[in-house]
Amino acid sequence: MVKKIAIYALVAIGVLVAGGAAAMLMSSNATSIPATTTNKPAGGKNAEEIMTQLLSPSMENAPALGSKDAKVTIVEFGDYQCTWCHNWHESTKNAVMTDYVATGKARFLFKDYPINDLADRASSKAAEASYCAADQGKYWEYHDTLYKNWKGENTGWVTRDALGQFAKDAGVSDMPAFSKCLDSGQYASLVKDNYDLARSIGLDATPSFILIADGQIPKLLRGAYPYSTFEGVINDLSKN
Repeated sequence: MVKKIAIYALVAIGVLVAGGAAAMLMSSNATSIPATTTNKPAGGKNAEEIMTQLLSPSMENAPALGSKDAKVTIVEFGDYQCTWCHNWHESTKNAVMTDYVATGKARFLFKDYPINDLADRASSKAAEASYCAADQGKYWEYHDTLYKNWKGENTGWVTRDALGQFAKDAGVSDMPAFSKCLDSGQYASLVKDNYDLARSIGLDATPSFILIADGQIPKLLRGAYPYSTFEGVINDLSKN
């Protein structure tokens, strides 16, 4: 059960980020947030609903990585075309996974925040494709394949044919089912829900990471911070 201090602090994330807060939301920034501010943050949901959505996988077949009993949950909001998301994936993610997620100290969730969408909705279509792959148990494999094949922001690399090839590369076996899923827009609303969640708490950049531990003030890392920063924040949350 998420304790009220973390619920109250979640609203502070939205207020402070929208107002240009520092990259990391430390506990001193949110301790005075009164309970009355938790009624209806942006987007019409109350803070407890938002916290529940943050801590839950977007769908059953796209599970969190790591132990459900981990003290710290890391929620990344990212865009598959985002330069800095790709950089973090290449330079920092593996070390965080090895030292904290694989050891049971943290669990990791990814939420779509397709802020690089143009008329072709390439970022959103890539995210939708990841859930079509998830239907066949290949969510994280597809997620990693997208970043492995990254070729810049809005440079045309996210095409319908490419998304199909990525599915094959990720080990998706039933390609007709994948194609039907993607072409029907089956998961467009799910991707939009994640986008709306990010907006509701005031996030304005990718990648953004919210680190949550039960009963403590959530902390925000806005940007592709190095391993040492994650190490410090996770260790701080873990010892309290």
